Amino acid sequence: MEKPPVFTPEEIARFRAELARRREPGAYEPGRWSVSPLNRRTDVVGSLPASVRLRDATLRSVETLPGVVASADTKAEFLRRLVGSGVAEVVTAGLGGRDGTALKAEVELVKGENPECRIVCPLMRSPEDIDRAAAAGYDAVQVWVQGFGETSLIYQAPVYAQAWRGEEWRTGATARDRTAVLTRAARLVTYARERGLDVVVPLLMVSYATDEIHAESVTTLAAAGATELTLFDGPGAMSPEAYAHLVRLTRTLAPDAEVGLHPHNTFGLAVGCAVAAVRAGATAVELSVNGYCGGPGNADLAATALAFEALYGVRTGIRTDRLTELARTAEALTGYHPAWNHPVTGTHAFCWGGMDLITQETEVDPLLHNCLEPALVGNTRTVPFTPDSGPYTLTDKLAQAGVELAPAQVDEVLARAREFMATHERLLTDEELVALAEEVR
Repeated sequence: MEKPPVFTPEEIARFRAELARRREPGAYEPGRWSVSPLNRRTDVVGSLPASVRLRDATLRSVETLPGVVASADTKAEFLRRLVGSGVAEVVTAGLGGRDGTALKAEVELVKGENPECRIVCPLMRSPEDIDRAAAAGYDAVQVWVQGFGETSLIYQAPVYAQAWRGEEWRTGATARDRTAVLTRAARLVTYARERGLDVVVPLLMVSYATDEIHAESVTTLAAAGATELTLFDGPGAMSPEAYAHLVRLTRTLAPDAEVGLHPHNTFGLAVGCAVAAVRAGATAVELSVNGYCGGPGNADLAATALAFEALYGVRTGIRTDRLTELARTAEALTGYHPAWNHPVTGTHAFCWGGMDLITQETEVDPLLHNCLEPALVGNTRTVPFTPDSGPYTLTDKLAQAGVELAPAQVDEVLARAREFMATHERLLTDEELVALAEEVR
């Protein structure tokens, strides 16, 4: 049936003309997004680069999630889809428990999907680890550097195994100060560079770094040949402003090295930290699908990519239409399901309820309440029928099910549906709604 018109064609034309006057090219791209033009003004947000490199670390990060026991084949299928999404770099799970054949197969999978995607092997602890990564064909390795001196011993895994067996783990080579920690890391960096590998150096626990300690770390590791110095904040205790400060300091001390970051989401600011760091000069953001990681999680790939692309006009190279499917694949991999309203890829991220004023606004302009077009990220606009829904929403829901009713019949179904929801204290399923309509028709 034809719904009784609310607005005349002339009124709708004026609505659209008013919206057009409030929008500016770039901030508004029909069928893609409509964001505030203020986001594109350098006097408001500062200057950002034309592009940023996103490095996905989901396969390493899920190792910290309890209960993830996915098979090698499942992980390989996820990796294939991840590379297919257009990420510039991928951090794998590392060497643990895998032989050279498995490592080479992983590299070949990535390069087969996208020869330009850089593959990074994390957690290099010895020259032998670096040799294995080089032999497998990785483009880069990560040499992690703890943020403390003697306290860094807490994070040396072999210490616990030896102590449990009653063995003495302390030797003359045991690092007892910051200089010893940096010296050991610098030797690994230099060795990896000699093997022809790029070296990404995660500087861990940067929320504990003073300017002086950070300067010592940056100077030592840059001199050793670090390709990138990456600011890791495991506790998630760094504000966007603090990240920006350390990025600027790092760039000043090591102008020939790139600067990256790996923010955690303790305060829901991981994406904000990424934006602030990139504005300050960082060129790489390490993140994960659905924000997977232990504790509060990482910056989410989809939310970060769309923040840069839509809000600021910074290119990421991500094929955004694959993001929702990738998020669902990651859920199947891990068994961890993000919130229904998880940014960008949540099952109801594009649901504003069922009020007529919400559901019908899309006929005037689909980018009013949804600043992103769902199809842009492979998602869908969800329209529920709720106690707040009116006859226009109900008519649309029934029409989608192939049910056509006269206005008086719609009113009857609406009254019965509201009575049902009040009595049963729940929403109707689509099937129940159609059954009510069939009773009335």
